[in-house]
Amino acid sequence: MTLWQRIARETTGDDYAAAYARRFAALAARGQDVHGEAALVGALVQPPARVLDAGCGTGRTAVRLQELGYAVVGVDVDATMLREARAAAPELDWREGDLATLDLGETFDLVLLAGNVIPLLEPATLLAAAARLAAHAVPGGLVVCGFGLDADHLPGDCPVTPLADVDAAFAAAGLVAQERFATWDRAPYDDGGYVVTVHRRLP
Repeated sequence: MTLWQRIARETTGDDYAAAYARRFAALAARGQDVHGEAALVGALVQPPARVLDAGCGTGRTAVRLQELGYAVVGVDVDATMLREARAAAPELDWREGDLATLDLGETFDLVLLAGNVIPLLEPATLLAAAARLAAHAVPGGLVVCGFGLDADHLPGDCPVTPLADVDAAFAAAGLVAQERFATWDRAPYDDGGYVVTVHRRLP
């Protein structure tokens, strides 16, 4: 059982994947914007750019990106979450894989990690995951991550992954910090509890 699966089950129950999908569907039905991640992608690269949704979960963002004209691959370590994604959009390219060992044999204009993917990596795999994420970006391509930096922005007892550790791991993988924001709508980063980072792979 992965760190994510343990926390998801403890906080939501065995039906966590369906519950996760229902929660965002309910937010959308109430008129809330649930596509901030896709909007930021749109500000960084134009369709039909290739996007890897790394840690895609139930596929909310990947589906939206495809609707906007991007060529998207969604990958997740959790087969239960992927079942929800495949049920919602069977035409999309969904793949099961661990980000610390991922090797799809292809590269993307932008690699996206939303939904606290970084702090929910398995312990001691940040360096390996950073290297594999960089390997899936084209030279000059982007790696975009959004994640919590304190308990208020993380699920359950998920440990904090310090921003400095992420920057160091990404730098070791040949990824250079470009921008950081406090939200997906590009509010300036204010040293708060949530960050969105944009890194570029060296040419």
